[in-house]
Amino acid sequence: MKKFRLKEFCVFVTVLLLSIFTLPLAFSNSNGKMAVPAPVNVRVTESVSATNKLSMVYDSLNLDELGLSQEAFDYAITGYEKLKQAGRIMNDKVISIVDFSKPSSKKRLFIIDLSSYKLLFNTYVAHGQNTGKEYAKAFSNRPESHQSSLGFYVTSGTYNGGNGYSMYLKGMENGFNNLAYERAIVMHGAPYVSEGMIKSRGYIGRSHGCPAVPEKLNKPIIEKIKNGSCFFIYSDNRSYLSKSRLLHT
Repeated sequence: MKKFRLKEFCVFVTVLLLSIFTLPLAFSNSNGKMAVPAPVNVRVTESVSATNKLSMVYDSLNLDELGLSQEAFDYAITGYEKLKQAGRIMNDKVISIVDFSKPSSKKRLFIIDLSSYKLLFNTYVAHGQNTGKEYAKAFSNRPESHQSSLGFYVTSGTYNGGNGYSMYLKGMENGFNNLAYERAIVMHGAPYVSEGMIKSRGYIGRSHGCPAVPEKLNKPIIEKIKNGSCFFIYSDNRSYLSKSRLLHT
């Protein structure tokens, strides 16, 4: 009887040991390597979720009815996300979009609070005198061209100059607007950006390339977007849209 029990015990131990050593194979892949569940990239998931939420802003704020093109908004969010990931944006709660596909008689500056999903400002904005009359058609990064420059900027500090309270803009795109500082392309208020000008001649006045805004809104706008927010000047200009690295890389 003792020999029989000892034999049973030995068989039990043998089976147990075989089970322990062969168990990992049940979870291995065809190459004999242990199958490990793919890690979830939390940052990527969060980024995709945030982008989807931002995309919903366009419809929730009825920006189409206000005149902002869907293409302008989508491109703005694309560049904003890339600048944010690159650490170039210090104030990521607000984005400014200028839609130069619209005539200057329309309110084509849209400033959106991305944290509370609110439209903070929707007003007129000027383009350069050599960019066109009612419509902005010709663009340049060249000094003394008196033309507007397309693309993404990051807002900077403020100063008081010949046009009153003004804000510097840093051009983020080589070949399109990187000479903004040298050209003194800034945001400032101007008396020629007014509904009175529109009533008298059908379009607002033009700048030397600066995105000038109505004088009464100049300071509140600048105070809201200064020091590191994304500022995007859009046009349906195919040369820019096809070559901008922030839109395609």
